[in-house]
Amino acid sequence: MAEALRVVVGGASGFLGVPLVDELRDRGHAVTRLVRGGADDADASHWDPYSGDLDQRLIDDADVVVNLSGAPISRWPRTASYREKILSSRLAATSTLARAVARSKRPAALLSASGMSYYGADRGDTVLQESASAGEGFLATVSQQWEAAARPALDAGSRVCFLRTSLVLDESGGALKLMAIPFRRYGGAVLGSGEQYMSYIARRDWVRAVVHLAEGTVSGPVNLATADPVTNRQFTMALAEAVDAKAFLKAPAPVLRLALGGLSDELLGSLRLEPMALSQSGFRFEAPDIASTLELGLRS
Repeated sequence: MAEALRVVVGGASGFLGVPLVDELRDRGHAVTRLVRGGADDADASHWDPYSGDLDQRLIDDADVVVNLSGAPISRWPRTASYREKILSSRLAATSTLARAVARSKRPAALLSASGMSYYGADRGDTVLQESASAGEGFLATVSQQWEAAARPALDAGSRVCFLRTSLVLDESGGALKLMAIPFRRYGGAVLGSGEQYMSYIARRDWVRAVVHLAEGTVSGPVNLATADPVTNRQFTMALAEAVDAKAFLKAPAPVLRLALGGLSDELLGSLRLEPMALSQSGFRFEAPDIASTLELGLRS
């Protein structure tokens, strides 16, 4: 068991934050949740990322700060005002925490959320390690500016990890919860050609990986994805088998673009991540492939 750490978590009430806080505590770490409302609970502290208001003493005493805050990107349609909220919420939270870390005499490690969209929406079958070039598009720009907002902590000598998260699969929420329902009712559908790559990770492994990073010494970008990305066709067949459904439907790309507009770019795009940083640091996945990921995610 690792030495007990003092950990501060922003975004602790979400799909990823809740199980992360639980796992950190199970491993003996002391966790304080940053909350936007009243901080009546003993383990909570008020903050306002937009104004920069937070308890500096809390950050000064922390060993690790985890930043998961930001408006959900899954909401649709993405109006101009909501696109601005997606960006501003991430920049405000990251900048506030990074500056607070930088003000500390002993800067805590900062584990800051990012996304696989850093690499763009469609990189074909190119294998994307953490050293791959940045991509283009709205979400790519968001992720790149998101990471850049942590610069004050980096300049102050903090160990900073950028959590480039892929599709997190668990039926308790997120994409898998939405996909499993129509698969069970109507059957699975291959999207477009079905040859586009999907990078993914079980929520349980995402949590384990972030705890591994909190307890370790890794710095820089980290691809939170298994080493076994699959094509959309492979994913469709695997999910259909996992929920005992058929997978005989097809959703042609032109139909998706007509029905979904810009959202179709994300469904038809191809990102083939490789978790080089995790692998080199000795992390081992509980669910290393799509079959085991779905088995774990659907029984949670």
